[in-house]
Amino acid sequence: MRMTMRTFNLAPLHRATVGFDQIADMLDRTLSADAGQTNYPPYNIEKTADDAWRISVAVAGFADADLDVELRDHALIVTGRKADDTTTRKFLHRGIATRAFERRFQLADHVRVQGASHENGMLHIDLIREVPEALKPRRIEITSNAPTLVEAKSVN
Repeated sequence: MRMTMRTFNLAPLHRATVGFDQIADMLDRTLSADAGQTNYPPYNIEKTADDAWRISVAVAGFADADLDVELRDHALIVTGRKADDTTTRKFLHRGIATRAFERRFQLADHVRVQGASHENGMLHIDLIREVPEALKPRRIEITSNAPTLVEAKSVN
């Protein structure tokens, strides 16, 4: 199988926007991170409302104490580290992976973590967008600047 490198031309983005340089940086980080990232553990991203989402990560075999959810620089970082198994169990087949992992999700501005829960082998992280009142759309009144008429006086 032959792999080809994809390149993206971001010039149209720069021509049509002002002050969105961080978007290009984020795309670059995301595309380079995806190349080296594994598919473990699997996850879903679900839209639960207009401004709400839920990330569900399959973490079978991990206890609450083995999981960590951290928010740093607009990045949601989910890590799992299983304590060493000191039992002398012998597995005939070991299909449930409990290896250490780190998953990163880049969050947009004003998206905050509302909460996290762990049940039935799934870690659920609820997110919500809270746009400050000052940044919400507002209607701007248009006024008319009709020129005022000045009477001409004759100079004789």
